Amino acid sequence: MEIAGSTEGLRAVVRKLHTPDVRLAFVPTMGNLHAGHLQLVRHARSIADRVAVSIFVNPMQFGANEDYTSYPRTLEADKAALMEEDADLLFVPAVQDIYPGGVDPTTSVRVPGLNAILEGEYRPTHFDGVTTVVARLFNLIQPDVAIFGEKDYQQLLIIRRMVADLCMPIGIEAVATVREADGLAMSSRNRYLQDSERGRAVQIYRTLHDVKARMEAGATDYAAIEAAACRQLAEAGLEPDYISIRRQCDLAPPGAADRALIVLAAARLGATRLIDNIRISIS
Repeated sequence: MEIAGSTEGLRAVVRKLHTPDVRLAFVPTMGNLHAGHLQLVRHARSIADRVAVSIFVNPMQFGANEDYTSYPRTLEADKAALMEEDADLLFVPAVQDIYPGGVDPTTSVRVPGLNAILEGEYRPTHFDGVTTVVARLFNLIQPDVAIFGEKDYQQLLIIRRMVADLCMPIGIEAVATVREADGLAMSSRNRYLQDSERGRAVQIYRTLHDVKARMEAGATDYAAIEAAACRQLAEAGLEPDYISIRRQCDLAPPGAADRALIVLAAARLGATRLIDNIRISIS
């Protein structure tokens, strides 16, 4: 596995790996890799000749009082895991490589509309930071396809919209959420959970399944279903930011004729903020 720590070094490796007859897949990450990340890498390997991965904790997508400085950084373990998965390239840039003029002010990329709902209401600068850094990584690596997980479903849709709006010649593929044995969605932030909180964290997934069951049984008062689900989380000791039933295609509120839906949740448990979602198909 080639490792590049600067944009100059990266360009040299990409020129060598990404020849005209070679399909290059890219998996952007913030490191602290777990089985969910590695599933993205495996999917990339299954659809491409070469696989590039980045590890960069992006300061632009963290708001005030969020966990940028404490976000878990485990570079040596991550390198070993990626070598085990036979990745071809690991890009580990410094902040000045991605933001040579500084983070603030800087040229930014934003996807209006989608960036302001759900997660955007609670983390108002987050998605602008995500799209800005992903656009820069795409420009540097110039992959044929990039792989994202469905756990961050809103992010996935935003990246797809950005690629379409900016006419980027990059396919975006999604991989289903990887879960612990009890259903908890894998996340680097799960490390923040205290032992006493871990058993309660799975209540998010259980509540999402309860929402799905009610809807598949014919319930149509979505506001009442969402309110009941929030109460269910609160009774389990979590602080819900939202539970919201939306259309899968664009996260708009569903109409009576919509059948492909998704329910998304965000909740706090102690110092940890968790997100999750499940798809719902109404017959």
